[in-house]
Amino acid sequence: MIILTEHSFFLEEVSPLEFYGVNNARLDQLKAKYPNVLFVARGNALTLKGPAQELSLARDMVEVLLDELAQRGSISQQRFAELLLASAGGEGVANYENDEDFVLHGTRGTVIRAKTAGQREILKAASENDIVFALGPAGTGKTYMGVALAVRALKEKEIKKIFLVRPAVEAGETLGFLPGDLKEKVDPYLRPLYDALEDMIHFDKLKAYLEKNIIEIAPLAYMRGRTLSNCYVILDEAQNATEMQFRMFLTRLGKGGKIIITGDDSQIDLPRNQRSGLLQAKRILKDVPGIGFVRMKPSDVVRHKLVREIIAAYKKEDDDKDAHFQAQKQEQPKAPNGIEPKS
Repeated sequence: MIILTEHSFFLEEVSPLEFYGVNNARLDQLKAKYPNVLFVARGNALTLKGPAQELSLARDMVEVLLDELAQRGSISQQRFAELLLASAGGEGVANYENDEDFVLHGTRGTVIRAKTAGQREILKAASENDIVFALGPAGTGKTYMGVALAVRALKEKEIKKIFLVRPAVEAGETLGFLPGDLKEKVDPYLRPLYDALEDMIHFDKLKAYLEKNIIEIAPLAYMRGRTLSNCYVILDEAQNATEMQFRMFLTRLGKGGKIIITGDDSQIDLPRNQRSGLLQAKRILKDVPGIGFVRMKPSDVVRHKLVREIIAAYKKEDDDKDAHFQAQKQEQPKAPNGIEPKS
């Protein structure tokens, strides 16, 4: 006599549509893999019925799929097929977590990992320091890696909150002339941070995190008076923070907090009468224990290959100007007493 057993799942942390597939295509694949097990799907409730041994295998496979979906937010068809072909325990499936460059599973079945030497340095520096400066040209993935590390820490419950911060307007955060409320004023400047988050957290969960302020995106000026404890903080475009703003921001760090500061110190957009706090911080904090500095290079650029060439061309232009200026300075005639004439 065959004894039938039953087990139920409730799909609360994942999207039922993502699990079942369009027109239940993925559910049909599960049924085909375990023909002696009855799969009954009603909304977010999934019930399995069948002989004990076969039901146990099917149950384990469903748990693997649900766990993968909870981590990634979605599963590509290729990944879904890989998991079905593997054993119920997941053997034979690519184990990205064993890759030292791995950071986390993104949405749409992507795997987010360090791709360049500079990005690997960011991972290492973040594991060894509570404050990390990641500096260098655009397109090197500085901000993206910082956001990925913060999202991983949130998913693994190492922190309770993420702050993503930017100087809202390049020239001093002058928001008054822009139409709309505060969110509408600053959103265009914070869009790159939203884009990174959308690659890493499923839309519904991201929306919930933002509504509950578990993830908070804000202009730098609004950090004044906050204590940043048990959280990950990303300060993006840091070269456009003034010296006063930088001091205010760094002294917000509380217990259990970590900060990643990203910026390109060759593209400062502040008015001439304001000095970049990033340049000052580089100078006075370089030897402080617990603060790490990573310098990204043109070879770390992960955008279009032409971006690397463009950065190199502009750097050569800047170097040529500096050399010309130094040559002119040395050739400037001096008075007999050694005092340089006033220009």
